[in-house]
Amino acid sequence: MDLSTFFQKFDQFADAPDAVAKMRELVLELAVRGQLSERSSDDQDDPAWRSFLEEFDNRIYGSDPGPPPPFAIPNEWRWACLEDVGTTKVRNAVEDHTRVSFVPMALISSTYGVAAQTEERTWSEIKKGFTHFAEGDVVMAKITPCFENAKSAVMRNLINGVGAGTTELHVFRRTTEVILPDYALLYIKTRGFITRGESRMTGSAGQKRVPRDYFATSPFPLPPLAEQKRVVAKVTELMALCDRLEAQQQERETRHAALARASLSRFAEAPTPANLEWIFHPSYTIPPADLRKAILTLAVQGKLVPQDPNDEPAEDTLAKVLRARERQEKALRIKEPAPVETDAEHTPDLPSGWCYASPDQLTAFHKNALTIGPFGSSLLKSDYTDEGVPLVFVRDIRSESFGGSETRFVTPDKAEELASHTVRPGDLLITKMGDPPGDTAIYPRDRPPAIITADCIKLTPHTDVVSPEYLRFTIRASQIADQFAGITLGVAQQKVSLGRFRCIAVPLPPLAEQRRIVAKVDQLMVLVDALETQLAASRATAANLLSALVAELTGTPARASISASPSSGTGRRGRPRKSL
Repeated sequence: MDLSTFFQKFDQFADAPDAVAKMRELVLELAVRGQLSERSSDDQDDPAWRSFLEEFDNRIYGSDPGPPPPFAIPNEWRWACLEDVGTTKVRNAVEDHTRVSFVPMALISSTYGVAAQTEERTWSEIKKGFTHFAEGDVVMAKITPCFENAKSAVMRNLINGVGAGTTELHVFRRTTEVILPDYALLYIKTRGFITRGESRMTGSAGQKRVPRDYFATSPFPLPPLAEQKRVVAKVTELMALCDRLEAQQQERETRHAALARASLSRFAEAPTPANLEWIFHPSYTIPPADLRKAILTLAVQGKLVPQDPNDEPAEDTLAKVLRARERQEKALRIKEPAPVETDAEHTPDLPSGWCYASPDQLTAFHKNALTIGPFGSSLLKSDYTDEGVPLVFVRDIRSESFGGSETRFVTPDKAEELASHTVRPGDLLITKMGDPPGDTAIYPRDRPPAIITADCIKLTPHTDVVSPEYLRFTIRASQIADQFAGITLGVAQQKVSLGRFRCIAVPLPPLAEQRRIVAKVDQLMVLVDALETQLAASRATAANLLSALVAELTGTPARASISASPSSGTGRRGRPRKSL
């Protein structure tokens, strides 16, 4: 299969993550392997190339070939290095008053073919403490993550032909006409060159750098100058094709997104079975996260299932519970529940039979029905044991997973000391912190009582008035999430205020309707889960196809990175690279 066929198959793997970006990487990789250009006997007649070969081949004749090159190249090419055709130790001699170009890292592009932008400075301002370069020099970022992101460029259109820039650059200046700067740039932008360089980086995390030795002496596949020009021209042509494919893909995604928004809006206005089909339409995809959010929003607005006039109004049920609680307040030594705080923005009108209630009003009849985990010195890591009463952490709530190898425990005596923080099966758990806070989980029926830890909120629902399952996804709905934004405190780390959480407005349907809503939500979430699985499978299939096609073109094993599978080179090698 040739590269044109590969491009024709684009629609088959367009769903693969970063499909166009990987196509660009492939173009560069094939270019430096000699698979985008044809050989010509006339190339060998170039006097400059013949002179270079005579000197170069004599210099390396009989020397230790060093480590094997990373891939095969044509016999007419040579494995050289940048130091064979230029210098990587560059300094400019310029008059102080000269106006020149200055290039900070932010103005160097990661994309092949995009020129670096420049700022105008006086040479006296930047001649010290910055990296020198001149017109036609090739620069490459040496610091993480700029190196990994392929920030590099051929310096062009410099003011008075010279400039300086960020100190985090390596610079190559050719000293012979047998190397084309654009071809040198092409190679250092390949994913293979970058991947191999990552293993050579030195320094601490966040400040790792590629040594100059790697930049200067790495094996470099060098074709004759005429072929370099053909390679650069072909790469430019194919990159333009990638640009067109990317534009088409973005246009298609924009159209699909508009259709998805319209279908989601249509379903939100009238969540009927007929409109439900539109949000799972095969012609476009609504992100599963958006679907889940829309379903929960409709649920707490009373639009997901029809109301039944025979249901006991939620307000009447709640009033009975609160009256009963009032009679028992003294005996149970519990405070009067906090009333709900309403406002026009967060408490829109509700369907008939619904009312607003506060989390405090929805708790069961005991003193610690709504509480947070211990903090400060109440529970320390030194209290953890390998067995006893389990602890519940924020991570358990977020993952909805309780029990396992990461579970920590405290002794029964310590658990007794922390009895007010006990969570039991059926209790609702909510994260007090996060971005955003408000992850929820119901403590499983098959788990023993546990102790919640810091930044966990425990709510014991009064099941005569509210379903724990309904309350769980209501707190996750955007209407409640918006209220959470107004009750978070802290600077370095935002946390929900428990005192304010007690008073937020929870939309409460009749208990019978809650159960119908929960059943409907569960039914729709199963469809969303299936859609998400299908999308993941489609992306995996596309990625596998892309991997197989890349493998066929590069001769590397399928699923492997195009830069990770070196093969023996067929071109002549340069001098030893013992440092590699």
